[in-house]
Amino acid sequence: MPDVQLSSIAVLLAAVAIAAPIARTLGIGTVLGYLAAGAVVGPFGLGGLFSTGEAKEILHLAEFGVVLLLFLIGLELRPLRLWAMRGAIFGLGGAQVAITAMLLTAIAMAFALPWKSALFMGFALALSSTAFALQVMDENGELGTKHGRLGFAVLLFQDLAAIPLIALAPLFAVAFVADAPQLDFTAAAKTLGVIVAVAGIGWLTLDVFIRLVARTRVREAMTAAALLTVVTAAAIMQWAGVTASLGAFIAGALLAESSYRHQLEADIQPFEGLLLGLFFTAIGMSLDLDLLVSRWREVLMFAAILVVVKAMVLYGLGRWQGLGDRGARRMGLSLSQGGEFAFVLFAAGFSAGVLTRDTQSLLVLVVTVSMIATPFLLVLDSRLTRKPTQGAAFDVLPENAGHVVIAGFGRYGQIVARVLRAKKIPFTALDISAEQVELVRKFGSEAFFGDASRPDILVAAKIGDARAFVLAIDDVEASLKTAEFVTANWPKVPIYARARNRDHAHRYLDLGVTLIQRETLLSALETTKQLLKGLGYTDREAERTVATFRAHDERRLAEDYKHYTNIEKMQSKARSAAATLEQLFEEDARETEAAAAKTSAAGERARAAE
Repeated sequence: MPDVQLSSIAVLLAAVAIAAPIARTLGIGTVLGYLAAGAVVGPFGLGGLFSTGEAKEILHLAEFGVVLLLFLIGLELRPLRLWAMRGAIFGLGGAQVAITAMLLTAIAMAFALPWKSALFMGFALALSSTAFALQVMDENGELGTKHGRLGFAVLLFQDLAAIPLIALAPLFAVAFVADAPQLDFTAAAKTLGVIVAVAGIGWLTLDVFIRLVARTRVREAMTAAALLTVVTAAAIMQWAGVTASLGAFIAGALLAESSYRHQLEADIQPFEGLLLGLFFTAIGMSLDLDLLVSRWREVLMFAAILVVVKAMVLYGLGRWQGLGDRGARRMGLSLSQGGEFAFVLFAAGFSAGVLTRDTQSLLVLVVTVSMIATPFLLVLDSRLTRKPTQGAAFDVLPENAGHVVIAGFGRYGQIVARVLRAKKIPFTALDISAEQVELVRKFGSEAFFGDASRPDILVAAKIGDARAFVLAIDDVEASLKTAEFVTANWPKVPIYARARNRDHAHRYLDLGVTLIQRETLLSALETTKQLLKGLGYTDREAERTVATFRAHDERRLAEDYKHYTNIEKMQSKARSAAATLEQLFEEDARETEAAAAKTSAAGERARAAE
C-alpha cells in the first residue's frame, strides 16, 4: 500500500479494534460494526481521514482476507463430503442463481435497461457475499444447522459460477468499447488447463512440502508455509485470468485430507480474521455517501428489491429442501445481500461495455447497502421471533454424530483410538510429532499434526462440538495447559485424562478434572497379580490382594490431594500409608483364614452328618 501512511494504518487498526467489541456488545454483529467504522473514517465520512485512493488500496489488500476465507473453506471440504453435498451444491445452488437472475433481469428490463445488460446484472446480483454470509452465520451459531449447511452449499456454487460470468462478460456488451477485453475461447481452454494442472501438481506435492516443514517443528515456518501455499495458488490462478479465490479454494481442498489440516487452519485463521475485518471496513469506506444522499430513493428501492427477491427465492427453495419456516427464513435473510464478486463483475461489465459508469456506481452502492441490511434483518428476525438462532430441533445434530478429540497419539492415545474405530465412533486425533503422525498413517491409523496445547488448534478441531476429550499428551505441563483451557471454555465437554504420576493427577484435580487414569497403574497391578500367582498364591488371593491395594490407593490419592503441596506432610502420610497397607493385608489374611476355617468346619460337619 504505497499510498497509505503509517498513521492511516494506525487509525484503520484502531477502528477495527474498537468497532468489533462495540458491535458485539450491542448485539448487531461484528460485520455491521466494521462497515460503520469504515463509513465513519472513510473519504465520505465525518472524519475524512482517508482519501479515495487510500480506500481503494486498503480494499485491494483486504481482499486477500476473502482469499484466505476460501482456503479455509476448501480445508473443510473433504472429497467425500463434497461428493455428498453435490445435490445441494449444484441442485439448490444452481436453482437459486438461475431463478434469482431471471427475476432480477425482468425487473431491470422493466426499468428500461437493455436485455443483455439486464441479464448480466441479474446474474451478478444473484451472487451473495460469501464473506458476509459465513461470518454472520458463524457469529449466530448457525453454520452447523441444516439451513446453515444448505446456505454454505449455495454460496459454494455461487463462487464457482462467478468464474465463467467474469470470462463471458464480453458476450453481454451493448456498446462498443475500444479497449474492451474480447472473448477468447483459446484463452478459456488455457485457463481450464491451468486449473487442472494446479490441482494435479498440488495433489502430488503439497502434502509432502507441508510434511517437510512440519518436521522442523518451527512454528513460524509452518505459518509461512501455509501462507505461501495460499499466495502461490492464488497468484497462479490470477495469472491464468481466474479469480484468486478459486486458486485458494483449490489449494485448501487439496489439503483437506492432509494430516496437517488442523495446524494449517489454526495458523491461517488469525490472518483471515483480521483481513476480513479490514475488508468489511474498506467496503464501508468505499460507500459513496454523496451519491447515496443525492439518489437515496433509488438506492434504497433497488436494495430493497434485491433483498426481498433473493430472500423469497431462498425461502421457497429452503422449504423445497425440507426446511421449516424458521430455517428457510434464516437462510434467506443470511444470503439476501449482493456479494463481493458483484464488484468484480460490475468492473468487468463496465470494461466490456455492458454497463455504463453511472449504472456501475449505482449498483455498487445498492450491493453495499444490501450488505449493511443483512445483519439488521437477522437481528430483527431474532428479536421478533424470540427464539435462539440455533434453529429448529431438527437442525440439531444427533448425539451419536459427535466426535471424540484425542490429544496425543502415542501408545496411550492409539489404544483408545483403536477401540473407538472398531465401535465406529468418529474421532479426531492430534499429535505434535510429524514423524509420529506419518508412522501411524503407514499402519492404517489416521492422526493430524498439531499442537493440542494451543487453543487455536483445539478450536480448529471443533472441540466445542465434541462428545468427549481424551487428554493423552505426554508432556505434563502441556497437558495441564490444555486441560485448563478446555475446562475454562468448554466446561460441558468431559475430559478423560492420562496422568503420568500422582502429582500430575493432583494437579488435574486442581483444574476440576476428575476422570483420571494413571498411565502405569493398571499394567503394574496386572503384573503384580501375575507375580503373586507365580510365587504360589492362588488366583483368588492374588486378585483380592490387588483389589485391596487399588481401593486403598484410590482412597489415599483423594486424601493426599488436600496436602499434596506440603512435602513434609506427604512424606509423613506416605510412611503411615505404608503401615496402613500392611495392616490391611494382615487383616485381609486373617479374614481369609477365618473364612477358610469356617468353610472347612462346615465341610466336616456335613461329612459327619452323612
